[in-house]
Amino acid sequence: MTSAPVTLAIVEDKQGTRDGLVQLFSRIADIKCLGAFESGEAAVQGIPGLHPQVALVDINLPGMSGIECVAQLKAKVPQLHMLMLTTYEESDQIFNSLRAGANGYLLKNMSAEELVQAVREVHAGGSPMSMQIARKVVAHFHQMKQAATNMEQLSVRENEILRLLAKGCLYKEIAEQLGITMSTVRTHIHAVYGKLHVQTRTEAVLKFLGRES
Repeated sequence: MTSAPVTLAIVEDKQGTRDGLVQLFSRIADIKCLGAFESGEAAVQGIPGLHPQVALVDINLPGMSGIECVAQLKAKVPQLHMLMLTTYEESDQIFNSLRAGANGYLLKNMSAEELVQAVREVHAGGSPMSMQIARKVVAHFHQMKQAATNMEQLSVRENEILRLLAKGCLYKEIAEQLGITMSTVRTHIHAVYGKLHVQTRTEAVLKFLGRES
């Protein structure tokens, strides 16, 4: 007994790419494209009524971004599996997409065979990612782990000073609030820089805020 095909919707603003994707999946027996949309706004309006199981969404859409499109579709159709299609490898874009509800993140330069397999995989419960993207995700978590380890080395006083730095306090203000000298503040900050392997106040604060988020 043959199982029903995976149903698919496509969101891509470039007509040539959109038509190419439609043609690709029209040749795949176990995947059925229910509709193709040229904007996030059109997709948010049209996809819920089509009830596809998987959506391919371009990240760089005019008007509503692909990330916002994914977020709105996730709110309307929680069971929809969404794959982000992009030419970008920026870490912020990757994690913003995943936070919005994307189940996978694919580069457009992947082969047709890999793209078809990714649709099957996400429908089966997987989270397909292009190799370059997967490496960035792994590297990100390694960096988070290292940053957390470094932060654990800070003393209570060093944590107090770093928290005040993050609030925008000047050295003089930190000294007054903690009842210590400016020289002591500088000594502690120098120690913080060494433990966090940073060279500037901004880098130290970013690591602190990364731990707090």
